[in-house]
Amino acid sequence: MLFASLTPLPGQVVTVRGRVEVERVEHSERGKLPSTVIWLTPVPELGPEVPRVQPDPAANLRLVQKNKSFDPHILVVPVGAVVEFPNRDPFFHNVFSYFDGKRFDLGLYEAGSSRMVHFDRVGISYIFCNIHPEMSAVVITLSTPLYAISNASGQISIEKVPFGRYVLHIWSENTAPESALTTSRDITISEHAQSLGVITVPAARGQPLAHKNKYGRNYDPPTPDNPAYPQH
Repeated sequence: MLFASLTPLPGQVVTVRGRVEVERVEHSERGKLPSTVIWLTPVPELGPEVPRVQPDPAANLRLVQKNKSFDPHILVVPVGAVVEFPNRDPFFHNVFSYFDGKRFDLGLYEAGSSRMVHFDRVGISYIFCNIHPEMSAVVITLSTPLYAISNASGQISIEKVPFGRYVLHIWSENTAPESALTTSRDITISEHAQSLGVITVPAARGQPLAHKNKYGRNYDPPTPDNPAYPQH
């Protein structure tokens, strides 16, 4: 569990479901389904009361660096969560993020060591390595417990949603860091409206997300004597 246990919400609650589909472009076939995160926040002064989530100290949240990749690729955490960034590769990494969410630069750190980041504000943090441009991950920090990540077939399900008016937020892995604001729309959940319907998103690119290094410049090609790379 990523969030600590919540007290039961007053009033009637339901399980809300939806389905992610890829939009068609110029009548072409649909591409690969991208991982998509959706979450509900009550409409200010009009929506139901939803308790603010608290970090679970036992969650052991991690973004592991292994085989020049992050695992998991997408991580949803509550505001205030601390995420560990262990380096399990036999060479150096330099993890950083400088976009809408938590901004940080962990510096160069060696194999077997680890760093911690406190995600203390709501937002979307695009995570990269300043040495290996193929590495990327996303941390989505939320203040609401009402969220879901789409499964392999695009299905989405959020349990224990109280009746009321919400803003539905949609983030897809195709969203570039420079446009990290999510798509959103108002919805009402009631006895007769318990479905999110079809959520249409762009197809997955199937390639690493284009980005600059932490200095805002293009990545330098690897050099054989650089200690950040394995020696053969």
